[in-house]
Amino acid sequence: MTHHISLTDIPDLNGRYDLYGAVHKGLRKAGCDLLCRLGSTDFDNADECEAVLGDLRTYLMLAASHVVHEDDNIHTVLQGRGVSTGTVDDQHDEHREAFADLEKLAVCVSRAIPIARRAAGRKLYLAFAAYIAEDLAHMHEEETQTAPMLWQHFSDADLAAVEMRIVSSMSPEKNMAFMRIMIPAMNPAERAALLGAMRKGAPPEVFEAVMDFAVRPSLPPKAVDDLVDRLKLAA
Repeated sequence: MTHHISLTDIPDLNGRYDLYGAVHKGLRKAGCDLLCRLGSTDFDNADECEAVLGDLRTYLMLAASHVVHEDDNIHTVLQGRGVSTGTVDDQHDEHREAFADLEKLAVCVSRAIPIARRAAGRKLYLAFAAYIAEDLAHMHEEETQTAPMLWQHFSDADLAAVEMRIVSSMSPEKNMAFMRIMIPAMNPAERAALLGAMRKGAPPEVFEAVMDFAVRPSLPPKAVDDLVDRLKLAA
């Protein structure tokens, strides 16, 4: 996969609906955090090795789900308006190949005899680094090239409906897993906007579950206090 990344021709949101922003922030942060962990993992330590492989598999599950969500809900509506999505479709196919390769490398690490586990871990780390590099470029392309095509052909209400279809297609457990990576990656204003809309539109028990199982475990106390103040919640 080859990308030319422009650092100057980045479109402004100009108040338009940001279909990619929150989930891409979450995937970027989760992926970069995991990359650092893979680089510092003591693969001679079986417990540490098992823990990082479990987190890798969770990340790959979310990344693979995200690819499907975009294929089924974003690319299809663009194609319905006669817009080609061939480039990002091809990149998604390459992502799927990378997910399979990374799983194979993770299996190699888990099955390696202790003396060989460090070398297997290094291969996994380098392969994951290569994937993250490609994915960062891919998400940049979507936010600077695909997003303007969406804004050209669809209203904000249309794009909000697309996002709602994606959210509705997921189990509560998977929705919560995405919230866990998205919430800490957002800035305070974005976080308050997302949770404020959820508080208004979702059943109270759903909002409380997100606060208890996604927000509070993933944010430092100061950030939680800031969010509580912005939402005017009882402490």
